[in-house]
Amino acid sequence: MSNQDQVRAKKHLGQHFLRDENIAKKIADTLTLQGYKDVLEIGPGMGVLTKYLLKKDIKTHVIEIDTESVEYLKSNYLNLSDRIYEKDFLKYDLTEIFKEQPFAIIGNFPYNISSQIVFKTLEMRHQIPEFSGMFQKEVAQRICSKEGSKIYGILSVLTQAFYDAEYLFTVPPSVFNPPPKVDSGVLLLKRKENFSLPCDEALFFKVVKTGFQQRRKTLRNSLKTFNLSDNLKANTIFGQRPEQISVSQFIELTSLIENDSH
Repeated sequence: MSNQDQVRAKKHLGQHFLRDENIAKKIADTLTLQGYKDVLEIGPGMGVLTKYLLKKDIKTHVIEIDTESVEYLKSNYLNLSDRIYEKDFLKYDLTEIFKEQPFAIIGNFPYNISSQIVFKTLEMRHQIPEFSGMFQKEVAQRICSKEGSKIYGILSVLTQAFYDAEYLFTVPPSVFNPPPKVDSGVLLLKRKENFSLPCDEALFFKVVKTGFQQRRKTLRNSLKTFNLSDNLKANTIFGQRPEQISVSQFIELTSLIENDSH
């Protein structure tokens, strides 16, 4: 553990370095390694998870914005050196690394950008059959939650439209340096066999986001901007609030709006 002091955790990057080898191995083991030959780890820090990925029959790539971490990885993981990308995951065009090939994503994600990481994954869903990682516990729970739950929201619906989401286990603050103020949670997303929606996908995103922007209101009120016909608004689904509607009902709702004729 002597190397633990070599990279300082930077608050503005949301860094909390995992110190527990067992948990690192457990996260690495969440991947099924089916349907892809490459995995991209986001924010490897000092490589506690990386070293377990390198033992697997898969090609590991890492993307890291922190120069100090990049230097540390380059000098300690020589067999990885040409697959360390000093880039911002959210801004970088990943096809430069993977072209059109499928790849998995894994990581102990910085809390401050974890939702954006999921949104970028959804944008690239055609290439990402599997996604595993550690979030702030309540974000991981939200992604996996079902309709009727208080925490069910935009992230839950959009993710579960394309992926099966499973909350795996909880991780206490004590295994990090520095310890975060909250528990963490590890989840696994496995892309659905048929992940293209039977409705306009851009419209689906818009309906879900607009619906949840005023989650206390019924869909009849929150979706006013869509200028729906009176005939459509009479449908009982519009009397519900967004958190009461399942993913498949949101897909159905999008189809109704798409085919609405005034």
